[in-house]
Amino acid sequence: MENKIDQSTLQVAEIQLSYKTNVKPSLRPKLTGSKDSSVVLMHSWDLSKIELVEQFKVMFTNRANRVLGIFELSTGGMSGTVADPKLIFVAALKAGASGIILCHNHPSGNLTPSQADIELTRKIKEGSKILEIQVLDHIILTSENYYSFADEGLI
Repeated sequence: MENKIDQSTLQVAEIQLSYKTNVKPSLRPKLTGSKDSSVVLMHSWDLSKIELVEQFKVMFTNRANRVLGIFELSTGGMSGTVADPKLIFVAALKAGASGIILCHNHPSGNLTPSQADIELTRKIKEGSKILEIQVLDHIILTSENYYSFADEGLI
């Protein structure tokens, strides 16, 4: 008895992992604290949007706390945006990150984290443990200042 398999049922997508950079490792910004992180993040922000819509970005670092890159995760409305943990971890793994710094802006100018901000940070931190990726900080930006979860003991 010959076993014939329909070849069309065996077609699957090929998955490739890659990370490309045009920045030499020695030229990548080195982070020593929340101030450094906020400066690098603010430099990457579209300042015409910082007081208009909420955006969520993730900065990835290597073991030496040098910035591998910044991933713009989402852009929402005036009072919120979606931060999908799966997409955060996909990007972190693709970049080979050892550390992540979460960041979003508050168009209102209010630096106080919401309960949703705190819960998301907790959720990401919990998920990062099994992947051995350290959540270094969660920064809230406004056009004038920043708030660091790490500096306030919330990480």
